[in-house]
Parts: sequence; C-alpha cells; structure tokens
Amino acid sequence: MNEKALRVLEYHKIKEEIKKYTQTSAAKEIIDKLKPYENIFEMKEHLEETEEAFKLLTKKGSAPFEGAYDARDGISRAGKGSTLMPVQLLKIANIQKCARRFKEYVAHNEEEESFPVIEDICEGIVPLRTLENAIFNAIIGEEEISDRASTALFNIRKSLRDKIASVKNKVNSLVRAYSNFLQENIYTIRGDRYVIPVKAEYKAQVPGLVHDQSSSGATLFIEPMGLVNLNNEIKEIMLKEKAEINRILEELSQKIYENIVLVENNAKIVYELDFIFAKAKYASEINAIRPGVNDNGIIDIVQGRHPLINPEQVVALDVYLGREFTSLVVTGPNTGGKTVTLKAVGLLELMAMSGILIPARENSTVSFFKEVFADIGDEQSIEQSLSTFSSHMTNIVHIMGKADSSSLVLFDELGAGTDPTEGAALAVSILENLRSRKTKLVATTHYSELKAYALKTEGVENASVEFDVETLRPTYRLLIGIPGKSNAFEISKRLGLPDYIIDEARKGISNDTLKFEDLIQTLQERSIKAEENARKSEMLKLEAEKFKEKYEEKLYSLNSAREKVISEGRREAKNIIAEAKEEADEILKNIRELERMGYSSETRAKLEKERMRLKESLDNVEENPYGDLQKHKGLASVKEGEEVYIPSLNMKGIVLSQPDSKGEVQIQAGIMKINVKLENLTKGKENNESNKELKKIRKREAKLNLRQVDSSIDLRGMDGEEAMYSVDKYLDEAYVAGLKSVTVIHGKGTGVLRNVITDMLKRHHHIKSYRLGNYGEGGAGVTVVELK
Repeated sequence: MNEKALRVLEYHKIKEEIKKYTQTSAAKEIIDKLKPYENIFEMKEHLEETEEAFKLLTKKGSAPFEGAYDARDGISRAGKGSTLMPVQLLKIANIQKCARRFKEYVAHNEEEESFPVIEDICEGIVPLRTLENAIFNAIIGEEEISDRASTALFNIRKSLRDKIASVKNKVNSLVRAYSNFLQENIYTIRGDRYVIPVKAEYKAQVPGLVHDQSSSGATLFIEPMGLVNLNNEIKEIMLKEKAEINRILEELSQKIYENIVLVENNAKIVYELDFIFAKAKYASEINAIRPGVNDNGIIDIVQGRHPLINPEQVVALDVYLGREFTSLVVTGPNTGGKTVTLKAVGLLELMAMSGILIPARENSTVSFFKEVFADIGDEQSIEQSLSTFSSHMTNIVHIMGKADSSSLVLFDELGAGTDPTEGAALAVSILENLRSRKTKLVATTHYSELKAYALKTEGVENASVEFDVETLRPTYRLLIGIPGKSNAFEISKRLGLPDYIIDEARKGISNDTLKFEDLIQTLQERSIKAEENARKSEMLKLEAEKFKEKYEEKLYSLNSAREKVISEGRREAKNIIAEAKEEADEILKNIRELERMGYSSETRAKLEKERMRLKESLDNVEENPYGDLQKHKGLASVKEGEEVYIPSLNMKGIVLSQPDSKGEVQIQAGIMKINVKLENLTKGKENNESNKELKKIRKREAKLNLRQVDSSIDLRGMDGEEAMYSVDKYLDEAYVAGLKSVTVIHGKGTGVLRNVITDMLKRHHHIKSYRLGNYGEGGAGVTVVELK
C-alpha cells in the first residue's frame, strides 16, 4: 500500500487511537507496523478475529490482561543463558500467567458460542504453571526475594537477624561506656558496619577503625575494636545471602532457558491478543461493525461515519459503487463535505483491509483492493518550485501509471488550479481513461462539464453534497444520483441581492437550459428513491436470511432436545418395565408359595390362568415399550421425494434415497438427515409438492456445498507433505461441491512447492487439466486447476 494514501487519509491517527487500548508496548509496536493486508483471505480472517474479540468482551467481560508486561528483554536475555534480575523474572511470570488465564477465558462448553479464530490462536498457548509458581514463590517484589525462596536463604537470614541483634546490644553497651567522648549517644552505620560518632579530640580514647568523618571534621565515625569481629561476621553472612540469592536467580533463569521456546511463544501470543483486543475495544468505542467483504470492487457503506470526527457532530453517509457504476463524481459547494466524504470512504476501506471494524450499519459491504490511491489536499512545494496544479499533476501521473481494475482512486478537486476549460477537459480525459481500466473511482469537482460527462457516460454516476438554501448551510448529506447545483441565484436572493439583478441574470441563461436542469433533477430524485428502495429491500432480504438461519438453528436444537427426551423416555420405560417384571416375578413366587399351602384344583387352575396372562402382558410390554407409537404397518416400498411419517420421532420427512442393503432409507426430517428402516415408516399425507420439495433440498445442498468450499487454497508457508495433504483434501471437497475451476496459491519462491503440487496434480483422479496463472491471476505464483 502506497504511503502517500495512508498519510493523506490519516490512517496513522486510527492506529494512534487503537494504541490507547493496548496493555503492552509490544502490542503498540505491532500496531505501528500495521498496514492493509495484501490479500482478501488475511483481510477476512483479521476482521473475524476482531469481531470475535468484540463478542468475547461483550459476553465474558474484560480480557485477562492484568499483569501483562513487555517481557521481551528478559526473554531475550534468558534465551542467551544470562541470569535475570527479579523484575525481569516477575514480568516473565506475569506474561505466562496471562497466557494461561487467556486459555481459560476462551474455553466454552457445547451450548456456548465458539470463537474459532481466537481459539485457534490460543491453541498455541502451553501453560507453564510450575514455572509461574516457582517465580512467584521466590520473588515478592521487583527488588525483594522471599525468605521462602530456599531453605538455605531462610536459615541465612535468620542467622543474620540474630547476629544483628547481638551487634546492637554490644554497640549500645559501648555507647554507654564511651558516652563522654561522643558527639551524641547514638550509633550509626557506615558501609554495612556499625560505628559510633567520636569527637575528633578524643579519638585516642576510643581504640578502633576510622571509617568516615563529618564535613566539619569535628566528628570521626569509629568502629570500636570490640565490634570488628561481630561486624566481620555480619559481612560474611550478608555475602552468603547475596550468593544464595544469585543462586536462586540463576536457577529460575535456567528454568526459563529450558522452556525458552514455550515462554517466548506464549508471550508472542499474548502480545498478538493484546493487539486484537485493542482493535475490539476501539470498535466498541466507535460503535463499529464487521462489514461484508468481496474482491469485486463493490462498496456499499450504509450510514458510514468518519471515525476521526466527533460522534455527536459527524453526519452519516450512504455511499455505494461497483455494481451499476464504477466511477462517482461528487459536486457541491465549498465546505459542503465533499473532501470529508472522500476521506471517509478511503479511510473506512483502509480500516477494513487492516482487520479493523468500521463505524457503519449492519450489512455494509467493502471490497479488497490491492492499492488505494488518493490525491487530496494542497501540497504545493516552494523547495521543489511546484505550484498547486503541478503538485496535484505529479501525484496524478504516479496514479495513472499504476492504477488498474483492483485499485480504488480518490481525487479531490480533479483538474483544479489551472484554466477551467483546460482543467475540465483534462479531468474528463483522466476519468475516462481510468473508467476504461475498470478502476473504482470517487472524484470531487466544481466543473459542470464533469456533471454532463457523468450523465451521458455508462458506468459513471453523479453525486452531490446537500445544501440547505433556507439556512444557507450544508447538511453534509451525500446524495448519489443527483448532480450538485450551484444554487447561486437562491443564495444571492437570501443574502439580499435585489430581485431585478437576479431576474436579469436569469435572462442570460436559456429557458431550455433551466427546464433541462429541473427535469434532470426530477428524474434523478426519482431514480435515487428507486435505488434507495432497492437497497433497503436487499438489506431486509439479508436480515430475513439471518433470521431464517437463526430459527433453523433453533429448530435443530429443538429436534435434538426432542430426540434426547425420547431417548431418556425409552430408558425410563425400560427401567419401569424391569421393575414391574421384578415385582411380577415376586408376585408369582408368592403365588407358588400359596399353592404349596394347599388349594382346590379349581383355585389352582384360576391362579395358573392369571399367572399366564400376567406373563404374556409383561412379555408384550417388554417387546413394545412404546405402545401406540409402534402400532403401524411398515411400508413395503418408497419413492424418492415421497412424504412419509416416522412414528418413533413423531415427525414427517421426505425420502431422499431407495432402501440400501440394510433396508434403510435416507430421510430429510426438518433440517436433519437420518437413516430409518423401511419397516419403521408409515405413509405420509398425499402431497403433490413432495417432488418439488426434494428438488429444493437437492438445490439447497448444492448451494450449501458451493458456499462452504472456497474457490482457492493458499499453501504459502507449508512444507511439501502438509501442502500435498491439504490440496488432496481440498480437491475432494471442491469436486463434491461441484466446482469446475479452482486456484492453488503456492507462491513463487524457490519453486519447490510448485513442483511438488504439479507432480501431485499429474496423478490426481479429479483433475481434467491444470496450468500456471496468467497475468492478473497471480502468474507463476498460482496454478489454475480444471476439475472433471
């Protein structure tokens, strides 16, 4: 992406806004390096990850970034085998704790919504709980090691405390003994050794070592000989403490070194997540959405807002191009919002192409462009002796040399800064040349010649920024399909210019011209209303499809719940039958006991009869625990498309296939496909629409398959074996989905990956033919495959 467009569209300001929501400087550096992605696949994936982060923040609250620090310096040193300082160890432990907690944060059960992209990123996290605990147990603060870091350190510090207590007692006794020779009856410390302040004239009266003197020289700080050995012992213990602390730090650093790959990888993932969630927090702040994405040059932004303008003041705009027209010519008065509109379109495109959600309404659509060019603002240069016109033309020459069908070009005041006649002619020529290249273009202008050009040229449309004549102020609304009017007469009249002057001016313009302008305006107003209605209908259609998908999912959930209830009911029925059988057996046993006690033959015959009836009843219930649910006569044959009834599920379905070797047929029941034995089906209601329903099911399946399989696969970054496996699987899916032509993206590089794929394609049974990509398709970096 060219730097000039990023600069004039103020892309860097968006990045600065996102930085405010980061936790680590590493994430800020990722944002600094952020640029629009180079292909549509990355664009879609990064938009999806931002949307998933946005949903996670909404559903689960703040992400677990507490204690996340930039630990790259410490990790780098540990990777070289260096011993780390306590503060570096704490930062590493905190970043590992953050990584572990993030893995728990994104975890979900089957009923909850999944977040595949974020989950895939977190899949690389390997929790290092043992390492975390070792560091947190050993280090209390940035410069403080815990007594519990090791048994040896605990014993050393206990010994040091005891020794210091002994020294204090000794020094206090010496202070009392030498009190007549001291400046003050206190002791102090110089260089970790206990000393007393002796008057200079009495230094001979206090035998010991002089460590320091006061600034005036009147006081000497002397270590009495009675303290030398005790101070030496304290010094020795302190040296042992320091050595033990160094040993603990070396041991912890060594543990990090042993896990350096995992530690570094976990940290990188946390920094990446920090970057992603910063985008999500920014999206929440500006009330942004994830737009639809295409690579056909279609832009349809609904109620889009410039993200750098105060939300309370910004006016939303509807702008679209790429379907009926590829060029948009915007006219209107100065300060009417033309340049803001131009910048908003360019900036929203750059944001979406960088994986940043855009401030617009749902169902907005943006396109992937390989390049966005912008010629906006006055960049005249005194140093280079360039006028405004020369500066613009230098930039336009650069654009004309590179713009193609996959480019978006934004021109502000095209052709301005020179003679109006020549400027207008030049502007028309530039627009026509870019239109012939199918470049997507938005240009602002004051030239009426460009309005006429847009009216008579196919693929070019007029637009204007609205101006309220009553208030003499712009409304900043963009009206596509309506060319801007100068409104000179109306504005002059409102400002107090006499009517006779205005009437005289009107005479200078032919009636035909005035009528033609009014007619064009009327037609354009009707046209724009029709287009707005069409766009609203399209939006409503998309919303209806979303509702349909939502309720189909609910239906599936209800059917699953029904099956679960039926299954549980069957188990419960079996348990009840088993209990009843046990009870019946107990009754029969008691009957036999009664028979032994003696009854008449007639009574025994009746008991035997009841016993047999009870046994038959139990056997029947055991064989058919579902009662009337199974009382039907199975079908002998079925036809594809025939409606049948499944008593065990209490559902209707459409037959999709003839019985297989097991006597099972495939049934479409709601949104489910199930296999049911022929004998477990009954005749459904007669329905002449059943065959049509079957066709709809087949058609829906075909569309589903086509929608689920992309027309290309990207192998860049894979090794040979992984690439072969991925292509083989992809070709099978594409063949089943009915795709006729697919693209394998392997990159140019050394050509090794291309050769591996070519050898595989020679032997693949789904391949009709294959070739390297042509110009515009990716060249030698892709292989185009025709399927049988």
